[in-house]
Amino acid sequence: MLFERPSDDTLYDALVARDAAYEGFAWAAVRTTGVFCRLTCPARKPKRENTTFYETIAECLEAGFRPCSRCRPMLKLGEADPMVTRLLTALDADPHRRWSEEDVGFLGIDPSTARRAFKRQFGMSFLEVARLRRMGKAAETLTSGASVIDAQIDAGYESGSGFRSAVTKLFGAAPASLRDKPLLRADWIETPIGPMMAIADQHALHLLEFAERKALPAEIRKLQTFTGSGIVMGRHPPIDEIEAELKAYFAGEDLGFRTRLAGHGSPFQRQVWDALRAIPVGTSRTYGAIAAELGLPSSTRAVAGANGANQIAIVIPCHRVLSADGSLTGYGGGLWRKRWLIEHERRMAARREGHLAAAAS
Repeated sequence: MLFERPSDDTLYDALVARDAAYEGFAWAAVRTTGVFCRLTCPARKPKRENTTFYETIAECLEAGFRPCSRCRPMLKLGEADPMVTRLLTALDADPHRRWSEEDVGFLGIDPSTARRAFKRQFGMSFLEVARLRRMGKAAETLTSGASVIDAQIDAGYESGSGFRSAVTKLFGAAPASLRDKPLLRADWIETPIGPMMAIADQHALHLLEFAERKALPAEIRKLQTFTGSGIVMGRHPPIDEIEAELKAYFAGEDLGFRTRLAGHGSPFQRQVWDALRAIPVGTSRTYGAIAAELGLPSSTRAVAGANGANQIAIVIPCHRVLSADGSLTGYGGGLWRKRWLIEHERRMAARREGHLAAAAS
């Protein structure tokens, strides 16, 4: 069964492999050291006979175990690295700056440590993130009607050819052509199960995907083609809105999502996506069931295709769709994330039912 508690042997294998699929659903307590850890703890692994698994931190504490000082299980899952936060704050304060490793060192941060931390969280170094922010500001300069040379100077490029090459590679257009392009903005949103990329205009969210999704570059190109827009690093209001709603969601608050979504997709795809959003938290559907609900029982494959074409993860909850036999299948963010989201929502629903029962008694 999907929601059966894994056996202790399975959990021990996950501990040895540092399998993030089980992160947050069980903690490993080690009798020989008296500590309890996340299953992804980097510390040396205990022997199987010395390891006990608990479903909650409270149970670990009640059993007399103290939190591990390496994996710090008492901290909220997905809490931002202070060093990463510090560098991003500095970048926000001066997005035009052409950062170097020496600049990072002047902040008292080891450049190689910063590089690894950013690669781990965002798949790119801090200097690469800074370059994208700088290029985004340059593109905004162009769209405001400034000359290419002004934008080049803003971006910190001494070479005009180098600037044109960089802009063309990033946005798929020569600098001069960006003057007439509307711009979407893109930024990262941290979550307990990995960073997500959000892309929006002033009024609506166009894309929300996990950064590790292999199809993300193709989805971004498709979005550029569909909207005729350039994409720059930065934020429009819908990104702030969805970040706040995701924070509540991952904290276990069943408040729903109200951020306005851009109207992409065919009429049939939008019909399927509306059906996905109608699936209650803590429940699931099969492709066939959705097709039947839409009055198109022979369109199971088409429903699956529309499900896969969704570019707004979590908000349009394609993770709530299972195969005909009830097993997990097909999720662009990885099956372990699908399992994580389903289990997280099951707990949210159970907590809500508990509150309702208490209120009625």
